[in-house]
Amino acid sequence: MRLSRYFLPTLKETPSEAQIVSHRLMLRAGMVRQASAGIYSWLPLGFRVLKKIENIVHEEMQAAGAQPVLMPTLQTADLWRKSGRYDAYGPEMLRIRDRHDRDLLYGPTNEEQITTIMRDDIRSYRDLPRNLYHIQWKFRDEIRPRFGVMRGREFLMKDAYSFDLDFEAARKSYNIMFVSYLRTYARMGLKAIPMQADSGPIGGDLSHEFIILADTGESAVYADKRLLEMDPRADDIDFDADLEPIVKQWTSLYAATDEKHDPATCPLSADEMIEARGIEVGHIFYFGTKYSEPLGCTVSMPDGEKRLLHGGSYGIGVSRLVGGIIEASHDDAGIIWPDVVAPFDVALINLKSGDEACDAVANDLYAKLGDAGVEVLHDDRDERAGVKFADMDLIGLPWQLTVGPRGVKAGTVELKRRAGGEKHELSIDSALSRILDFET
Repeated sequence: MRLSRYFLPTLKETPSEAQIVSHRLMLRAGMVRQASAGIYSWLPLGFRVLKKIENIVHEEMQAAGAQPVLMPTLQTADLWRKSGRYDAYGPEMLRIRDRHDRDLLYGPTNEEQITTIMRDDIRSYRDLPRNLYHIQWKFRDEIRPRFGVMRGREFLMKDAYSFDLDFEAARKSYNIMFVSYLRTYARMGLKAIPMQADSGPIGGDLSHEFIILADTGESAVYADKRLLEMDPRADDIDFDADLEPIVKQWTSLYAATDEKHDPATCPLSADEMIEARGIEVGHIFYFGTKYSEPLGCTVSMPDGEKRLLHGGSYGIGVSRLVGGIIEASHDDAGIIWPDVVAPFDVALINLKSGDEACDAVANDLYAKLGDAGVEVLHDDRDERAGVKFADMDLIGLPWQLTVGPRGVKAGTVELKRRAGGEKHELSIDSALSRILDFET
């Protein structure tokens, strides 16, 4: 993509309403613009990141056996009245009445909807287990939306729902999602720490939230240092196997937010413990028959008995992850994207657009990288070098490849790695080889 044709409205100054790093950088990097309080339009650069995160979530969910569906944003209030949550949920729920005077709601979550689908279409114990998920926009009417996409009113969320015959089977489904979440975040370049959590309005008595460490995180985190050394992607995972030993390996080590941390009972010494800030990016729940009972979701057993299904739900804040990654990976100059979620792989900077020799080298690099499947943002604008470098540091692409008049005469280009800032003056072929070797 040539930057001269790309819609990238960067800002030099930080808007006054931006209070945290991710909000400031997303506005300055031209990723989002506020439409109204807590609601954002995603501009081309931000939308590319959002879709890359969404695609990773899709791939990891399906690798774990979950099947994608798409449920509506609007739900009938009758379902929520049957479950008892319509009045209990509170003012965060956006309630709507249509022209036929029927009560609807803009879904903040989908337990009732998916349980109804299962009730109407699953008849026999032979049809279980099942895990269905979707990625859909949701709305919660926060009283004070703030921090950009980190705590907005409209957000993109992945929610999965498992259905099983009993607690033991449901625990297996829970463990599959537990391990899948660890691997999903690790694939994005994040270290997520699972912590026991309250289930809140979802219900249930088994729950973990996944926290990524960031200096600007909303929660204080206390955890065993060994958790940071564990790699959930180190080994191939057979999701049909018993995953309880892996789950126990993670949950046996101390990890707690400030809400649950008690210094008097904490088993760790100061040298063994991480004290940091963290951001919640996912939450998983087992809630038993909380929804299947009021909604009549049963299957037939071999003896004709009708058995209520045991359910679980598993959420990942897809749009929230964009902000979370920035909070965990940035410097004073701007964003530092992990390679796998970066909107482009390479920032190709032509320091003298319009110069025949510089244009020829830059265009040749652009074509060769594109032919190799590398996503390139080519800064071919007629701008000062300082503006180009500042913009590319701000948007944080993994590689910066700079073409200038002096280098062209010498047959070299400058290659910079955004993470760490390491620079090398290399021959054109060597620079290409280094990028292509890294990408493959």
